[in-house]
Amino acid sequence: MHKRMTLLVALVLLLGIAVGCSKRPSDQQIQTDIQSKAASDPDTKDSDVSVAAKDGKVTLTGKVKTPAAQQKLEQIAREEPGAAGVDDQTAVQPDATPAPAQAMAPPPPVEKPKPQPIVVPAGTTLTVTVSQALSSKTSQTGQTFLATVAQPVSVGGRTAIPAGSTVSGTVVTAKSKGKIKGQGELSLALTSVTVKGQTYNIQTGAVDQTVKGKGKRTAVATGGGAAGGALIGGLAGGGKGAGIGALAGAGVGLLGGTLTGNQQIEIPAESALSFRLSAPLTLPPGQ
Repeated sequence: MHKRMTLLVALVLLLGIAVGCSKRPSDQQIQTDIQSKAASDPDTKDSDVSVAAKDGKVTLTGKVKTPAAQQKLEQIAREEPGAAGVDDQTAVQPDATPAPAQAMAPPPPVEKPKPQPIVVPAGTTLTVTVSQALSSKTSQTGQTFLATVAQPVSVGGRTAIPAGSTVSGTVVTAKSKGKIKGQGELSLALTSVTVKGQTYNIQTGAVDQTVKGKGKRTAVATGGGAAGGALIGGLAGGGKGAGIGALAGAGVGLLGGTLTGNQQIEIPAESALSFRLSAPLTLPPGQ
């Protein structure tokens, strides 16, 4: 009786084992289930992974997008019924999206050279046309007079003082000539020039004309003579267009002329006079 019971238990165990073995998922089923679950999971659905199963051991190969997807895929495989083990050979795929290129900083702006002021050097000749008559007899020392620039003055190819600019001057000396004795003298200098509405002080050598008593009529320039740039034309006669040229240098130019009779030194209106700057004149860049 005892032997029969032992044999019956053994048969039941063998039958249970056989039934259990018959219900174990096949490798193909394990493989298919894992692939299906990976394709439906939000974390792993975009992974390019292959699943292989042999004797219940699952091997995962391919690439996943992120480390989190790699962990989730391995978890799915380990939790698959019938899986005896998992060999995870997947690799995390490097980010295929290129990093945005850093915007290139714009080149620093090129600084334009600052315009330089215009400097009219000392010694520059300034020819003006007087607006009023001047005389050794009627003009007074310290009297001011107006004139206009007759010829433009250029520096470095740019017009520094345009023609027509207003000029102010002063009568340095005015002395009437006596009938028999005494010396008549008229000395002029420029004091300012107005360029485009802005007035600038200037310094020039004085233009002088003297007349001594009766005698031979001559024209002599001290300190340089006619070669020094002095011009005398119709001064005593009073004709328009008469001119006096300033002597070279910054000092006073003295033009001596002995005229017969009781004539005085006369500079008619619209006479052209030439002066030389004794000091440089600086003008703004915009001039």
